[in-house]
Amino acid sequence: MRMRFVELSVGIFMVMGVIALVLMAFRVSGLSMDDAGETYTVKARFENLGGLTERAKVAMAGVTIGRVTKVYLDNEWYSAVVEMEINKSMSTLSTDTSAAILTAGLLGEKYIGLTVGAEEEYLEQGDWIEDTQSALVLEELIGRFLFNKAEEG
Repeated sequence: MRMRFVELSVGIFMVMGVIALVLMAFRVSGLSMDDAGETYTVKARFENLGGLTERAKVAMAGVTIGRVTKVYLDNEWYSAVVEMEINKSMSTLSTDTSAAILTAGLLGEKYIGLTVGAEEEYLEQGDWIEDTQSALVLEELIGRFLFNKAEEG
């Protein structure tokens, strides 16, 4: 009887551990089980994505308000185009809203940060965010620093 109780306890502990790992994997990957509700799509052009991927979060003031749904290269402008789904509750983003690719956390997770403007017209389905700031790439910054030091010396 005692041995049966120990085996059952270990089995329950193992199942709970597997469930915890699955939930943690969902959390880290950005996937979620909940439905985001109604959304609308906006697009933005960036010169350098710096590792931004699909399913990255779109945030304003640190609060997630959407997700990146598609990333592709525009063959006409030779720049990256990012399509974002924004929650319908944030339908009051002005047309002069700016978007920047930012880095969060120690692992360097890339996300899009929005800053609202002052225009009285609002972004709608399919609109473009014109004011964008590309990602800072550490290798480029180091290269510029070394090039400037070489010119000084």
